[in-house]
Amino acid sequence: MKNMYKVIITQGMDYTENLKQALTTQGIEVILVQKDAKLFLNAINSDIDAVVMELSMKGMDACALIGKAKQTMLNPPKFIVTSADDSEATENLVIKSGAAMYSIKPFDSEMLAATIIKILTNFIALTKLKAEEKHLDIQQIITDVMHQIGVPAHIKGYHYLRKSIILCVQNDDMINAVTKILYPTIANEFDTTPSRVERAIRHAIEVAWDRGDVDILNKYFGYTIHNSRGKPTNSEFIAMISDKLKLKYKERLQEII
Repeated sequence: MKNMYKVIITQGMDYTENLKQALTTQGIEVILVQKDAKLFLNAINSDIDAVVMELSMKGMDACALIGKAKQTMLNPPKFIVTSADDSEATENLVIKSGAAMYSIKPFDSEMLAATIIKILTNFIALTKLKAEEKHLDIQQIITDVMHQIGVPAHIKGYHYLRKSIILCVQNDDMINAVTKILYPTIANEFDTTPSRVERAIRHAIEVAWDRGDVDILNKYFGYTIHNSRGKPTNSEFIAMISDKLKLKYKERLQEII
């Protein structure tokens, strides 16, 4: 498991070399940074999985650094703070600031290395599980909407339309490039052609417009489609459904978009 994770460690501490060796033995890439908050902040990026740092540093303490990192990063690393201060009040303050662990010196480097790996392994497994649950959640929401609107599940256009809405909910740019990006993406996934995807979606919308519940259609489309124009175009249909979903389920969808 070479370079499975990247971990930053405070340079020049009494535990630095032992902890570095314990981590690298397990395939972890270790980056050493001087005991300076500014240098730590510059070194922390999206590739860093964990940071082992001292509670007291030049520039700001670990709690302030964690707070700043969490404000500026979408996915900050796991922070392990070390100190000789064994007071419960200090430990509570550090954990409350967002640290994953407070390790009191002196400590066993092998044990700390094992704990860091466990923290990262559990975190990644949990993140993956949550992502899968959220993905299933958005698919279920869109499936329910498709049934409400009246798109029959047995026709090909149903599956293409459902996937199109999912992609547009997750990526706003998709709806602005329906022909160039959206249809080819759908076609590639379902092993067909973009033109067949377009025709199948158009047919699915026609069926929904002819057989669907008028009240439900008005709920989602209202007066945005003028009666004289009849059914919406593929782009209009997909855009309006995805926009409605993003507004209605904003808090739930924000986590996966």
